[in-house]
Amino acid sequence: MRPEDTPRDDSTGERPARAAPVSDRRRTDPAVLTVDEAAALLRVDRKSIYESIRRGELPGVVRVGRIIRISRPALLQWLSGQVRVSRSGATR
Repeated sequence: MRPEDTPRDDSTGERPARAAPVSDRRRTDPAVLTVDEAAALLRVDRKSIYESIRRGELPGVVRVGRIIRISRPALLQWLSGQVRVSRSGATR
């Protein structure tokens, strides 16, 4: 569609503003990660994530039934060395 073919707003007679291209839009990162997303972030395989969860070595793990989610902020803090995890799974 050419710009001159764009429908005009009836009240002002002007063309509506165009949306920003997809590449310009800010992408928000999720607050929680799946096991696969955490594995990709840490560049390890899923088995390593599950084993770290089982050992209580990974912070921010939340279980909802059989579903496991990992807090992105807790994981990023842990990566930067600001948080230590106790064997009980609690962060310090």
